[in-house]
Amino acid sequence: MRTTPLAKASEVERKWYVIDGEDVVLGRLSSVVASILRGKNKPTYTPNVDTGDNVIIINADKVKLTGKKAKGKIYYSHSDHPGGLKSISAGEKRATKPELFVEDSIRGMLPKNSLGRQEIMKLHVYAGPDHKHQAQNPEELDINKLI
Repeated sequence: MRTTPLAKASEVERKWYVIDGEDVVLGRLSSVVASILRGKNKPTYTPNVDTGDNVIIINADKVKLTGKKAKGKIYYSHSDHPGGLKSISAGEKRATKPELFVEDSIRGMLPKNSLGRQEIMKLHVYAGPDHKHQAQNPEELDINKLI
């Protein structure tokens, strides 16, 4: 009887990818990166094992938003104190904290459990064109071919 091969955490081979976020729509970038972090681009994908690769995103401050999202999309946070509701538009968040802006979008597409927390650790986001992971010999990945 043939069985489906299941990946083991100790047998997973991880690659490093660099993705340039310049002029790429945020949602399309996030869905592709979340898929790579989960390992869904590999034939050895197993839902309960972290089989994903490491991803470096550069130029996060130049990610595009479509339509009127820069002004109309509002992010809310609350401090749990009376009157502690804070709001910030997507355009302001992209201008002030571009790394957090992209990372939050990708985090929302990952599972909300210990596996998702493990997968988000493999994401490295930088606002500018430079990153500090040259020693890992990352592979350049063209996001436009994957969309």
